[in-house]
Amino acid sequence: MHPTTLTLTDPENQQTITLPVRKGTIGPAAVDVSGLYREFGMFTYDPGFLATASCSSSITYIDGEAGILRYRGYSIEELATKASFLEVAYLLIYGELPTEYDLSKFEHNICHHGMIDEALKNFFRGFHHNAHPMAVLIGVTGSLSAFYHDTLDIHTPEQRELSAYRVIAKLPTIAAAAYKHSKGEPFIYPRYNMRYVENFLHMMFATPCEQYRVNRLAEKAMNLLFILHADHEQNASTSTVRLTASSGANPYACVAAGIASLWGPAHGGANEEVLNMLEEIKDVKHINVYLDKAKNKNDSFRLMGFGHRVYKHYDPRAKILRGVCHRVLKELADSNNPLFELALRLEEIALQDAYFLERKLYPNVDFYSGIIYRALGIPVSMFTAMFAIARSSGWMAHWLEMMNDPEQRIGRPRQLYLGHALRQYNSIGKR
Repeated sequence: MHPTTLTLTDPENQQTITLPVRKGTIGPAAVDVSGLYREFGMFTYDPGFLATASCSSSITYIDGEAGILRYRGYSIEELATKASFLEVAYLLIYGELPTEYDLSKFEHNICHHGMIDEALKNFFRGFHHNAHPMAVLIGVTGSLSAFYHDTLDIHTPEQRELSAYRVIAKLPTIAAAAYKHSKGEPFIYPRYNMRYVENFLHMMFATPCEQYRVNRLAEKAMNLLFILHADHEQNASTSTVRLTASSGANPYACVAAGIASLWGPAHGGANEEVLNMLEEIKDVKHINVYLDKAKNKNDSFRLMGFGHRVYKHYDPRAKILRGVCHRVLKELADSNNPLFELALRLEEIALQDAYFLERKLYPNVDFYSGIIYRALGIPVSMFTAMFAIARSSGWMAHWLEMMNDPEQRIGRPRQLYLGHALRQYNSIGKR
């Protein structure tokens, strides 16, 4: 660590404070302010934690200015074209790419933990038929701790690993069951002889009435989407998982909290908002009207699926998805669907509009993922559930990492208090 000197000035005196700087492998260094309050009685103020590193991690690296995303040092472009989702999940959890033997064993373990307890069927029946799938995911995932209470020792490495397997394996089963419940159809059990993504699509769309075969392009597209959504550094849901875990909460409670955070329209629900926006625009001939509304700062309309909180360049995940999106629409979707025609035309116009180009408001991963999910037959209400399945691997990787972090403490953000100073209580008759 190399010291840096910060000079703080107030009306009464001048203080010089020396704080250490922590440097990572790459990326911005971080000023360690952990001793600031203890030594000088001051907090740092950073709404939204835009410039605050809440932890150290070796899992994912993002450079928003350059449009870079890497898992454990591997570029997302290379992983997206060469790896399977479970291969990426293994990489995130264990830090290295698996050998053939390691991957085979990992796939076997995940596959054979896909079943959920039969008693959970009664839990699903407690939800209204039109309950949002994310509400079901939160409830059922949180309840898993009641079924595995004998393996919740977070201080035992073997039990931690088992919990990671269960979360990654069971979320697709829970999500598919939530969809079947909304349709009034019987649940489809997971199959041990199917690949992870193939198995999920089978549970989603198969029925006991006839044989169902998963389309290979659909499986490939979903595998890609899962890889691209597997992790994204200290985003809101991952930070929520970490913050919940810092209290010693069991892993299923931590993941349920992460799912709740993911549900927000500014996070995992953004791709759902993209489709809602397209439904609002309705027709290609209305695009220019809505683009003008998006440029008007006094208009509440926002162009969903464009721009990103972190990326000030083209979202690298969106670049990868763009080509797949066009292929899926060409081969699997109804070519006469006006919604898809609208989406592609909106993309084309926005990418040529100086207003959006100057502000670097490029189509992001949510824009393309929503369109692909729709083309694959995934209902809009299930979009965020897809995100949760993919992100389960990243959540568990971060949970496992922090369990081994000697610097890990219970999360306790502080605040800048702006309320009343001391006030006196008056009896009700004198108010």
